[in-house]
Amino acid sequence: MSQAATVTVERLQLVTAEARACTLCAEHLEHGTRPVFQVGANARIVIIGQAPGRRVHESGIPWADPSGDRLRTWLGMDTQTFYNQDHVALLPMGFCYPGTGSSGDNPPRPECAPTWHPRILDLLPENRLTVLIGAYAQARYLPDRSSTLTETVRNWQQHLPVFVLPHPSPRNQRWLRANPWFETDVLPALRSSVAIQLDALREAPEPHGA
Repeated sequence: MSQAATVTVERLQLVTAEARACTLCAEHLEHGTRPVFQVGANARIVIIGQAPGRRVHESGIPWADPSGDRLRTWLGMDTQTFYNQDHVALLPMGFCYPGTGSSGDNPPRPECAPTWHPRILDLLPENRLTVLIGAYAQARYLPDRSSTLTETVRNWQQHLPVFVLPHPSPRNQRWLRANPWFETDVLPALRSSVAIQLDALREAPEPHGA
């Protein structure tokens, strides 16, 4: 590993250690702080979602729920690859479980992404594939997006090399039935882009993770 790569790995290790110890939003989290994310220095697929649900909060494993099962199917990715931190970074908009409100999980805490995302993303490869899942991630990273999530996803080609997806929650089954173009048009292109990144990673030297 080159000296520059070693420095990047060390810097990322320091940042992730700080993030895992974060208590910035503690007073707002009824279930306590437990940052759940995944990142490694060579990750060329970055998935930015919403926030951990209760099941993920309890396990400490990102996307270890039915939504994650569907997401891995959408990506065409097996579990082993998905949880390889030097292949895939999993960065929710809120690292901690925000609790539940009257209509489902609360929104991700607004302090989290501005505090941690820039410090982490600046240390990842520039030639990465980014996947934005749901309205919160798309609102932060696509200021020129369409007015609705459906239209943003329908216009997915305008945002490449960033992919925009709805949330893979089982609650979105009605949306998926109402928008069959998502499965026929968006997912094949997504899987192709994921495969290209994974092929490049397999050909690259394996670094130490963070």
